Amino acid sequence: MRPYNAFETKNVRFLVDKQVEFTTIQITETGLKKSILDATAPVRAYFKEKNVHDYESQLQGPEHKRVIDTYILTEGAQYLTKTSLYRPMTKKGDPRLWVNKVRDVEFLRANDIFAIIAHRGILFAVNLTTVNIEKVCASPIDTPLKDLIFEVSREKNSVSEELLGLIKDRMTDWMPAEILADTGIGRTVETILGIDMNPSKVPDYKGIELKSHREASRVRNALFTQAPEWAISRLKSGKAIVEEYGYTPEGYTHKSLHVTLAANRPNPQGLGLLVQPQLGLLEADEFSHVALEDGSFRKINDVAAWQLMNLHERLLTKHHETFWIDAETKKEGGRELFRVTEILHTKNPIPSQFDILLDQGQITVDFLLCRDSGGDTYSFKIKGKARPLLFPQSDTYNLRAI
Repeated sequence: MRPYNAFETKNVRFLVDKQVEFTTIQITETGLKKSILDATAPVRAYFKEKNVHDYESQLQGPEHKRVIDTYILTEGAQYLTKTSLYRPMTKKGDPRLWVNKVRDVEFLRANDIFAIIAHRGILFAVNLTTVNIEKVCASPIDTPLKDLIFEVSREKNSVSEELLGLIKDRMTDWMPAEILADTGIGRTVETILGIDMNPSKVPDYKGIELKSHREASRVRNALFTQAPEWAISRLKSGKAIVEEYGYTPEGYTHKSLHVTLAANRPNPQGLGLLVQPQLGLLEADEFSHVALEDGSFRKINDVAAWQLMNLHERLLTKHHETFWIDAETKKEGGRELFRVTEILHTKNPIPSQFDILLDQGQITVDFLLCRDSGGDTYSFKIKGKARPLLFPQSDTYNLRAI
């Protein structure tokens, strides 16, 4: 998708400020003529997160097409139509979608970008290139678009108030952690809130991500996990990375690789990160251990890569709104007790800052490959002092006096 222009950027920022979650699509001239739009990775992730549709489980062919009620929203009106979600029989059945009637109401032109908002099982489409959303919402005249924006915004605020109330009521007195482990407090918080322990790429509590840690801890905070994109990587799996750069720890019978990669220095295995904004890539590469005159390190070999755009989408999806929970702890009778003392409530991370913090070594990536517990993990983590740079919108709730 092309970069937003100034008008579109203003619309996007307004939606973000109002806590309206959405996905975007650019209409190409070919797509407009053929009534075909690609359901890109961010679109598919958004639909799955919102329980609208899961392309991964959809079979190919017209008989498996999904049709969803959709409203096309202009500045003053709305038009009821349908959106088709399908995978054609051709090629690999690449995910497609089409919003009907877009030509009838002159909703789209070639090269326009429109937003899709999923709300209560219905899709709403608004053209970011032509509709002045902020002007519509500031007007004293009620319109379908204005009603939608404020309804979604009110619901988001009510969820954060509900979650804060639950934590105040249930977690400000001393209580035992479920297990004596690094993850003990986080697991207990999720159990109290009725959140499944199954790993998920979507936020924990009704769209709000929860991150719990001990007050005394100075460890980095986990942002999300994301495997490299093997199609654009030299090495095509975690196993291949371990074969080339792994080691056999004492007491182990096989190679593994448990290391941290940063952009400002190579680790003992010579692995580090290289941010390539001009190529839209984050690379995990092998570097020489000998610094050059300018303090940088010479790249020796490619290892793996991610597209920055997909990492941005992952960040925005996972951390659209987050509660960073601080807990005071103590040990009694061989158990760990904790109580919540402070919550940092952040919203709307800045993707461009993500790239800068990666380049500065404030965001790093942990490789946990070929573990005895099974499964490979690629965990993006941020230093606590750098959080305000990534999440400028925040509120702090002090719960010590409760």
